[in-house]
Amino acid sequence: MTELIKVATYAYPEVIPVMTGILPAAWMKYRGALEEIAEEFGDLIKDRRTEESFDYIPVPSYHKGEWTDPWGCVWSNLCEGMEAIVTKHPYPTRESVKNLKKPARPGGFPHGFMYLRLEDLRGFEEIMLDFAEEAPELRAVIDTVLEYNLECADEALKDHPHPMAFFGDDLGHQKALPISPAKWRKYMKPCYSAIYKKFKDAGKYIFMHTDGCIWEIMPDLQETGVDIVNVQFRANGLENLERVCKGKIPIHLDLDRQLMPFGTPAQIDEHVYTCIKTLGMKEGGLSINIEIGPDYPLENIRALFAAVRKYRTMYS
Repeated sequence: MTELIKVATYAYPEVIPVMTGILPAAWMKYRGALEEIAEEFGDLIKDRRTEESFDYIPVPSYHKGEWTDPWGCVWSNLCEGMEAIVTKHPYPTRESVKNLKKPARPGGFPHGFMYLRLEDLRGFEEIMLDFAEEAPELRAVIDTVLEYNLECADEALKDHPHPMAFFGDDLGHQKALPISPAKWRKYMKPCYSAIYKKFKDAGKYIFMHTDGCIWEIMPDLQETGVDIVNVQFRANGLENLERVCKGKIPIHLDLDRQLMPFGTPAQIDEHVYTCIKTLGMKEGGLSINIEIGPDYPLENIRALFAAVRKYRTMYS
């Protein structure tokens, strides 16, 4: 945590910090072979398992089948150990929005707490039409979700000893934002500003994960209070990230998940080197995110961790 804050404040971290997540489906597939890699790279992998825990799934939506969340969204999953998707939206028509109700009690901030929540409640095509036509129902849904999130913020801050608060909400698609930057700034930016302000007022740093092509609004995210953005390499492009962020917006870089299943170990080594060489600075501003999926070959998993271990000290 201390090193991540140094990254976010350009306070000269000792090495480039690394966070590693291993999907349950990867543990289920590789089992002891993956644990061997976890032991070999124990300085980079904190998630350790044994035969008794290889099949452990920590969240309900990662189980095969259906699960209904507190908003009434139905999540469906075909693969044990991977995240589900919402297949039944509780408010699919504008007429139904008049019956929208938030959960009775505030919970936490799951992945998809604000923008993606709108998609989950209405469905992608319907919420896109709402944004395009600026329907009154759009404001009603946004206001209800924001009100709930502000209640969640108040509840979370009653007992939040950590100096950094973590949030996740995917704002981009593979090649662009789903709505224009102008409409994002009009409708969504004030929501994140209001939520994050509560944490900033409490002295917290803000870490925000957001998948997709979001480089156009990264300065806006910083203005909402985000101190470090977990951003994807592939969707944003290294040139955009260097131009928009280097020395200005600290990033927690998600390495290229679309290279890892198909690339060679040599290509992975070059990718890690290029990212760190391009975006890294001795002052900070860069940390690395690794997510291991079941589609990564074992030799690529080992090559990925070897490369990160080798190059993370480049600016030390």
